[in-house]
Amino acid sequence: MSDQTAVENVLSAQGLSKQVSSPEGTLTILSDVSFSIAAGESVAVVGPSGAGKSTLLALLAGLDLPTTGHVALNGVNLGELDEDGRAKVRAESVGFVFQSFHLVPSLNALENVMLPLELAGKEHARDTSRGIIEQVGLADRWSHYPAQLSGGEKQRVAIARAFATEPAVLFADEPTGNLDSKTGATIMDLMFELNRSSSTTLVLVTHDHVLAERCDRILSLEAGKLVSDDRVAA
Repeated sequence: MSDQTAVENVLSAQGLSKQVSSPEGTLTILSDVSFSIAAGESVAVVGPSGAGKSTLLALLAGLDLPTTGHVALNGVNLGELDEDGRAKVRAESVGFVFQSFHLVPSLNALENVMLPLELAGKEHARDTSRGIIEQVGLADRWSHYPAQLSGGEKQRVAIARAFATEPAVLFADEPTGNLDSKTGATIMDLMFELNRSSSTTLVLVTHDHVLAERCDRILSLEAGKLVSDDRVAA
């Protein structure tokens, strides 16, 4: 692999397999999955329940380690790092948006967005966070706590928090799963807009094929195997 290719591919999965023990014996959740994702791409991961989508996301983000194979994130082989090393890479390079928001209830919207910046020791965390809170349309809600926000507003805060650190990759796991269809569509418009306006790569797990087709590529999993890798027609 050339240095240029290594730089362009922000994520690379090579021969990923994940097996776990169960009372019935060894279960294979993922089997020999390989692909690369270029910087700035938007990629949907689709497949039926139990296909291995969330497990794949956890491996790509270094939240879990594969049984065999390896993941390279920003040119770093995650399998060569200890838990602290992987946590450092995530803090520097990764953002997350989940179905259930994962906001800190005791912090207001602005403080939730500031949190990863402060943990990373970034200067001007408040000013940066105020700017992105405005960007996601919550300029008049920044002082509200999660319990005072609607589901759509909570997800906007989660998206602002994820993009605040300017991550190389944003992982989104069913980000519209707890939202009604209209709110979900608005949230995804925002996410794709931020994906386009930044250099962040978007990896999206979804069961919504209309949403998947808004991405540049669709990776389809079935029974732990990558069965197709299709580029979406412009």
